[in-house]
Amino acid sequence: MKKIYAAIIVTNFVCFSASVFGQRPHVPRIDSVVMSVEQPQQNDPAVIWYDNFDLSGRQEQYPEKSGKLSESTRFGNTGKSLEIAYPRGGRGIGGRKIFFGDSPTHRGHLVRAGESFDDIYWRIYVKHPTDWKGGGPAKLSRATSLVPPGWRQAMIAHVWSSGEALTLDPASGVKNGKVVTTRYNDFPNLKWLGNNPASEFKLHGSDGVGWWVCVEARAKLNTPGQKDGVNQLWIDGQLEAERLNLDWRGTFEDRGINAVFLEAYWNQGSPVNQSRWLDNFVVSTEPIGPVRCPLNPTILKTPYQGPGQQQSWQVEIAIKDSLEKVVWRSDSLDMTDQVTVSSENGGFISRGPEIDSLKEDTSYMIRVRQQSDNETWSAWSDWHQAFRTIRKRPM
Repeated sequence: MKKIYAAIIVTNFVCFSASVFGQRPHVPRIDSVVMSVEQPQQNDPAVIWYDNFDLSGRQEQYPEKSGKLSESTRFGNTGKSLEIAYPRGGRGIGGRKIFFGDSPTHRGHLVRAGESFDDIYWRIYVKHPTDWKGGGPAKLSRATSLVPPGWRQAMIAHVWSSGEALTLDPASGVKNGKVVTTRYNDFPNLKWLGNNPASEFKLHGSDGVGWWVCVEARAKLNTPGQKDGVNQLWIDGQLEAERLNLDWRGTFEDRGINAVFLEAYWNQGSPVNQSRWLDNFVVSTEPIGPVRCPLNPTILKTPYQGPGQQQSWQVEIAIKDSLEKVVWRSDSLDMTDQVTVSSENGGFISRGPEIDSLKEDTSYMIRVRQQSDNETWSAWSDWHQAFRTIRKRPM
């Protein structure tokens, strides 16, 4: 009996070892990167609005706003973000509305008042906690053309959820050259222009939870009388959805796009108490892309998830358009979840021993893996967390 009992113990131990001690760690992500102090959006004439939620007095320029600013969850290692709170059963608390150009509402708060914009881009970074539940809240953002009197809408470019994914849901409020909506969200009088396909990237699922994800959209009005309007969506620098040949406004041309809203509304309500966060909000007439970083950027990894404890981690960087060619590889790192790209912390590859930084004005992507204390490595993450290095100033 003793031999049989001992055999059972040994067999159980071997099974336990194979299932636990040989188990791969969770695949990590790069949470965020530390931006350059100066971002091009602060001085770019193409930019209509820029807010990293750190600038003093900036929040007073929103005529409509809700939600608190968070210092505990933010992009990078300093500053604040906008927290969108979802009490259990609640539809969301938090958002911002910025009005610009030829908007007929909130004239005292208009940005670049009097101008007309037919083609805009808007970008935010979004973060969900790793234990996010319930898929996607219906609303994330929208651009719209407001027309007097009141809040009538000539068009709306919705960035909405589709399960765990995002989708575009453009709509027109114009018929026979006239605005036929009578109020805000006048759904019976809107013409819906198509909400498929949705993104392959699951922002509210395994692809996007736990790290800061760059979401950028574009709305280009059609030339009056033609069907050449555009609506596009990029997630982490990749084109994920687009609608082409749109007739946003028929022959109507009295107003351009004149407002962008960051939103929280969850039609069904949140299944649990939870929050998500928004940061680095930009509206521009030109493509925006990811944040700008120094030539030796600091990279922040997501916290370790088992089994056991983290022993080390490693990161690689490649040029965004040449991901098969790694340009910097870190040493095995421990004791911290952040690293500065340098010769001291890793090696620059194929650029010579005198090189000690990344190239200027270049777009990069990152991948990462981590090792548990049983010396088992996770798989490499997908390439993600795009960033662009700054351009050196002339001497």
